[in-house]
Amino acid sequence: GRALPALSALAQVLQLERSRRAGIMFPLQRLERFLAPGTDTARFHLFEPGLAALQRAEELFRSRQGHAIDYVSSAVRMDHAPPPTVPEVCFIGRSNVGKSSLIRALFSLAPEVEVRVSKTPGHTKKMNFFKVGKYFTLVDMPGYGYRAPQDFVEMVEAYLQERRNLKRTFLLVDGVVGLQKTDHVALEMLEEFGIPYVMVLTKIDRASRGVLLKNVLGIQEFVKENTQGCFPQLFLVSSVEFSGVHLLRCFVAHVTGNLPAVEAS
Repeated sequence: GRALPALSALAQVLQLERSRRAGIMFPLQRLERFLAPGTDTARFHLFEPGLAALQRAEELFRSRQGHAIDYVSSAVRMDHAPPPTVPEVCFIGRSNVGKSSLIRALFSLAPEVEVRVSKTPGHTKKMNFFKVGKYFTLVDMPGYGYRAPQDFVEMVEAYLQERRNLKRTFLLVDGVVGLQKTDHVALEMLEEFGIPYVMVLTKIDRASRGVLLKNVLGIQEFVKENTQGCFPQLFLVSSVEFSGVHLLRCFVAHVTGNLPAVEAS
């Protein structure tokens, strides 16, 4: 098989020197030392799994005999979606936020899985379903905003409202530019439907520390003041450097019921 990308596996990360290792595994916590004294950082530590939980989650994302990770199907309407037999998570975000790149990074330990990543924003026109063994399904939703498919709202609203097995929606926001108008539309939709969701800041390798801190603190404040359904901790990721990818795998395993609660605390 193909060689795995550098740092896609925890074993590779654990060989790094301590501060770089911490930055890859817990990028949000690494920002803490640059905050003003007295800043409330409780929301930086709500989900902080130990090594055993991170390793258990990684095994779910690693394909092997008897545990296949496969693209299942695509759908433009709910009646084309696969039956809702296992827990499901979905990833939504603006066109060009790096959604398909992140999903490819999550699945990097199963290199046979084809996640198409396009240089053209708005490439994903359908809901794409990926099955992770018998444990859960991950859904790549079409991007909103620029070049969104015409029936985007109809497709996504129907999915969010009707999908009984949906455990968590991951709303991706560009870490360089922060929340945009179109993101606020998505936030309002999730709030209106009462859907539990999580915010993920992508492309953190492209943002300066100052920009990243400003966006993290601004979004955390927004979440605290204006949302009911959003998990209070942000997740920061880089699909290029694999920062935050291991933690996100662990959170997906946790919300789909595939981690013992004690390990995820």
